[in-house]
Order: sequence, then C-alpha cells, then structure tokens
Amino acid sequence: MPMDVQAILQKATSLTEEQIKSVLNNPSVLRSSTVGDALHQREFSTADELVAELCKELGLEFMKDIPVNDISADLIRELPINYAKTKSVLPFKEEQDQVTVLTSNPINLKALDDLRVLFGKKIKPLVTTTGKLQDAINRVYEKSTANLSGLDEIADEDYDLDDPIVDLLEAGEDDAPVIKLVNSLLFRAVKEKASDIHIEPYEKDMVVRFRIDGLLFDIFKPPKKLQNAITSRIKVMANLNIAEKRLPQDGRIPLKVGGKDIDIRLSTVPTSHGERVVMRLQDRSNVILALEQLGFSEQSLVKIDDLIKRTYGILLVTGPTGSGKSTTLYACLTRLNNTDVNILTVEDPVEQRIHGIGQVQVNAKIGLTFSAGLRSFLRQDPDIIMVGEIRDLETCELAINSSLTGHLVLSTLHTNDAAGAFPRLIDIGAEPFLIATSILGVISQRLVRVLCPHCKGPHEPTDFELQMLGIARQTVLKSNICKAVGCDQCNMKGYLGRTLIQEILPVTDDIRSLIMQRKDGGAIKKQAVANGMISFRDHGIQKVLAGITTIEELLSNTQLDI
Repeated sequence: MPMDVQAILQKATSLTEEQIKSVLNNPSVLRSSTVGDALHQREFSTADELVAELCKELGLEFMKDIPVNDISADLIRELPINYAKTKSVLPFKEEQDQVTVLTSNPINLKALDDLRVLFGKKIKPLVTTTGKLQDAINRVYEKSTANLSGLDEIADEDYDLDDPIVDLLEAGEDDAPVIKLVNSLLFRAVKEKASDIHIEPYEKDMVVRFRIDGLLFDIFKPPKKLQNAITSRIKVMANLNIAEKRLPQDGRIPLKVGGKDIDIRLSTVPTSHGERVVMRLQDRSNVILALEQLGFSEQSLVKIDDLIKRTYGILLVTGPTGSGKSTTLYACLTRLNNTDVNILTVEDPVEQRIHGIGQVQVNAKIGLTFSAGLRSFLRQDPDIIMVGEIRDLETCELAINSSLTGHLVLSTLHTNDAAGAFPRLIDIGAEPFLIATSILGVISQRLVRVLCPHCKGPHEPTDFELQMLGIARQTVLKSNICKAVGCDQCNMKGYLGRTLIQEILPVTDDIRSLIMQRKDGGAIKKQAVANGMISFRDHGIQKVLAGITTIEELLSNTQLDI
C-alpha cells in the first residue's frame, strides 16, 4: 500500500508542511512537474528511500549514513550547537572553494546563506534524515568539547539539572553566553574525569583549572568581564546567596550529565580579586569497587579481612585529602554487608548509597554533627558503625566508647602515614590507654597515577633513581620499569587513572606499649616495619617494577618517607 508521502517526509526531514506541499505540488520547484505523482505511485520500504528519491528528483545528493569521525572539530568551531540543531545543518567537508553541509531541510535557503557568510565560501547541501542528522550533531559537538572557545559545545540531551533550575539550561540562540560557558565547563570536566574544577580570579584575568588524576591543569582563561556573571551563575545553580560576596559559602549542585548522576560540592571564598570557586565532582552512578579492585596487595587484603571481621574495635583509614579513604571504607562496608548485621553510617556527605545500610548525612545547621549522629546510633542496635571522619575529641571519645561496648567502628583520619594516627589522636585529646585498647589497626593510603597502557614505553633507570629508591640494579634486570609517553587515549599525559599504594599497621602488643608511652610516629613506624609492615615506598617500588606506575610518580608521592 503506498505510503503517506507527506506524513513520512514531515517525520523524516525538518521540512515544514508548507514546504513539503510546495515541493510536491509546485512544478516550478522541481525539475519534473510529475514528481509528486511519481512519489505517490511508488512504494518505499523505508523513509530513507523516500527522501533519497525526492533528492534525486530535486537534483540533490543524499547521504544515508553519516561518517561522524570524518567531520573535523575545527569546521564546527564557530557554529553554535543550538543553531545547528534548530536549523538542521552540520558542516561536513571543507574544500578550497566550497563547504559541503549536511541538512535535512535543503529548502531553508536562509540557513544555507548564513553558512555561506560564515565560511565565506559556496555552500553545497548534502541531504540526510532528521534523526541521523541530530545524532551526528550531538556526537560531533561532544567530541569538540575539548575546545571551549565557542562556548556552545554542550548538547541539551547530554546535560540537564535535576533541580532547581532546569528551565535555565534549555539554552537557545539568544541565551546568555555565560550559561553556555558554565554548561560546557561542567560537561567537559565530566568527560575528562576531573575530580575538581577551580575558578580562580586574579587582578587582570581569571583561570579555570581541572584536577585530573590528582594534578591541576590549566584549561582556559575566560574574559575578566565575565567573572561576576560566571560566579553568580554557579551560585544560582547551588541555591546560594548571590548578593553575599564577603563571606565563604558552601552548596551542592545535583546534575545529570551524559546519563551520569553527578553530585557537585561547591565552595566559594572571597579573595582580593573576587570570589574563588572550587567544585568537587562526585559520580554517584559509579559502582562501588571491591577491595581487590583498589590496588591492595594480596598480603594487605589478608590483613584487612582479619581486621574487619573482628566483632569490636576501631579500624582507621588515613591519608591526605582525595586519597580514596571513603572509597576504601565503602569497599569494606560492602564486604561486611549481610542480612545478619546492622550497619549504620554518618557521613558528610553520603557519597554512595548502599542498599541494606542505614546512612545519615551530617547537617551542622540543625545540629546533626558526627558526634550527634554517633550518639544516637547507640540506641539503634548497630553491629557496625562507620563515622565519616574523626575531627574532634567528642567524636573520638564516642567512637572509642562505641568500640569498647562491642561495636566495630570504621572511620577516617587525616595523617601522612599509618603510625601518625596515634600521636594525632593523642593530640586531639584522647587518652593513650583508651587508644591502645580500642584501635585494631590503621590503613594508610595514597594515590599514584597509573601509566597509560596504550603508550607506556620501557625505561632504563639511572643510578640516581636507583639510589633514591634504595634498590640495586640487579633487582631491576628482570623487571618491567616503564616511562610515561603520551597518546590520544590519555590526552598526551602518559597516565590514565590512579591506583593505591598503602601501608597497613595492625596494633600488636609492642605497638600498644609504645602508644601508652606516648611515643612519636617515627618510633611506632620503626617497630611496625620490624613487625613486617610494608611501607608506602616498598609497596610503590613493587608497582614500579611491575610497570604500573613510574619512578617519578613514586618519588613525588612518597618523598616524606625518604
């Protein structure tokens, strides 16, 4: 049965009803006055065939499948994505005297004329269907987000806000460039797996930097005149007071970017040149990793299993900010999460939601602190308690009391190594005999960058490097030491992702004795190494010899252990 040509064309192309009627019924538009009848008399199995036949009658070229990878990002740099999607045009190929443009509406002469002015060349239309064209536009502009100069690279389908200002992100042609700029920043940060976005104002300019795999990289410098607009836009998204510029503010922005649930923690502080903004990105859609996937050695996994299977006591995870302490705790909780135990956590914020575990988020504005949450937990009949961080004496004492009354407590502490946890707790104000009695062990960790598997190359260590590592050349003869090279897969950085180096210090009788004597971290570490503890440096050397990371990365992250 013949298809309804008009209905199919209206669905498969961006031609309006009037344009379709003029094409099918007006002989002056077509080379053949009978094309309308010809199209109605034929049967087509797909819309592609119908559009292809129409293009044939119009003397236009038709492209069924669009080779997206062949379209240069430079070609669409000056063309905003909103214009491309609204007008159904996408530059495809540039030649010496003309530019071939994909379109699903070849009769829209105004759009083609705009492109002729933009490129300064003759425009050759290449027709395709609307669905394939819109998909190609999304994919091409997604690739081009590595360059923010156009401010318009983000696709509406790939970015939207859960709350509270969804309508502001439906950017049209006339929307403020700052909206598109902020959208592009967030979109690119997620694409490049950045953990933080820094917006830093200075006297004559401002800089946007991303923290990727632990290191900050300059991304671009927006015009200084956009500083207040960018800051205000971000504060509006976080429901902060845009009029208050003299005091620090903290907020949260829930996003959905490219199908991922992203939680952004926002912090602003006033500086002499304007408000400085730092945003920490947390991908809530990430699957919680198992301990085996984090980079722990087999020997360490055995020790951790022994510690977390105790029925009472405190297990501490220490390390600098951003070293993956929370990730390790979540992996431990997942390992312990069974129907026969009651697990409660108090966190700031709740970064990952785990089914079967009661998770409470700190809210200082209403008095719900770590200590308040921990105090209430004891009336909830818990078996295992996780405290996001021990920050003060009250929380520390409650954690100790909870462990002494038959609960397993997991928590984090900010120290440089495992042995430093005990002097730190004493410095907070806890009694040494309580620390020695309650602490089961300390896991201390740091993150080192992993070499890109696509481009890493062999490396012959120098005598100086071997001396810094404290190993003999004979040790590295059969090893796989590599260096960073750089390729397209890792954005020429030479590294792709991070892994843990760690030290685990179980509290034995001789360690308890040193704690009771208020010995410093150095003495405790010396005894722990004598007991068989593998230090940061030793674990890192294992990963260097295996070709997982580099000597430079190890030395920069374990320099305090020399």
